This record gives sequence, C-alpha cells and structure tokens, in this order.
Amino acid sequence: MHILIFGDSIAYGAWDGKGGWVQRLRTYIENNSPKHEKDTLVYNCGVSGDTTSNVLERFEKETGARVGYEEDTVIIFSIGTNDCLRLNKTGKMNVDRKVFEKNIKNLIKSARKFSDKVFFVGLTPVDESKMGPVEWAPQFSARNIYIEKYDEMIRSVCRMEIVPFIEIFKNFKKTKYLKLLEDGDHPNSKGHEMIFEMVRDFLKKEKIIQ
Repeated sequence: MHILIFGDSIAYGAWDGKGGWVQRLRTYIENNSPKHEKDTLVYNCGVSGDTTSNVLERFEKETGARVGYEEDTVIIFSIGTNDCLRLNKTGKMNVDRKVFEKNIKNLIKSARKFSDKVFFVGLTPVDESKMGPVEWAPQFSARNIYIEKYDEMIRSVCRMEIVPFIEIFKNFKKTKYLKLLEDGDHPNSKGHEMIFEMVRDFLKKEKIIQ
C-alpha cells in the first residue's frame, strides 16, 4: 500500500525534531504493521509555503511517479494554511475564497484518478499575537477567523463530495493550544504528536492501518 500525504510546512514537519506528524505516522505504521504488510510506504509530499494552487499543479505528476497501477493507494491532503494568509497592503487573501473552494474540488477530482481512499486533514489555529505580521513573511498576517472560514470550506466540500474530513482546528481550540505552537503558526513537537494521534486513530477506524 502507498500512503501519499500532500501539504505545506506543517505536513513537512517543520519545528519537530521527530519529523512532524507524517513521520510519526510512518514510524507507527512500520512498527505496528503485520510482517506481510511491511511494504506499506508513506510518502511525505509536504512543501513549505505551498498553497492549494501549488499542490494542484504538482499533484498528478508526483503521484504518478510514486504509485503503480496495481497498488492500493491512500491520498491525504493537509493544505490550506497558506491560502488564508491576508495580504497586509491590499487586505486580500493569498488565495481567493472562490479559487480555494475550486482548488479543493479539483484536488479531490485528481486524487480519485488514483484512489477511492481520499482524506483531508483540517487546519490548525495560530497565535494571533505573533502573526500580525508574520515574522518570516511580513507581507502577510494570519487570523483565526480566516483560518476557520477556510477550514469550513474544506469541510463543506468534503461533505458534498463524500470525502472524510479529519477535524483538527476545533480539537486544538478545546485545549490550551498556544502551548502546542512553536512560533505562533507551526505546531511544536506536542502539537505534531496531537495531530498524529488524531490522524492515526481516524485511519485505524477506517481500517486503513492497524
């Protein structure tokens, strides 16, 4: 089985010494799969700074390079945080809402060319006191009100397309989530561990992994 996870720096694993939630998932699968399932491959296709537009542009080529025609494939998207950054000069969103919604639909459409097991992981909240402007990209600001709206768009499209959605934002908000963030945006090791646990439990429930 192939498990491909497309996303941005959070999927990539920024600020986690253990490689982020995707690497933690890979380690879990390798340590807990039966011997005859040891060929399960987890691919981290996260790229820092990517938006849904970037992932859509590279998705089919990268997936085609990794997936064989007879392989059982799982595709997970964890993307959207960079889309809902707000441009300080214009007040516009980095990726317009209508474009964002269309991108989510097209990602699902493209993913279904390779698999009927397609999932989305929700977005994470930020520490707004550190994100206006964003330290490493001062042309942008991030606010939870925008993140929540884009997260809801993902959830809504998934509902319409009958694609499972793994809730992250609301679960983070139920905790003292500022302690789960490294720099105001990216999860720290505890944050990545929490995302991993939610994704792992969901995949176990769906009988994708054991």
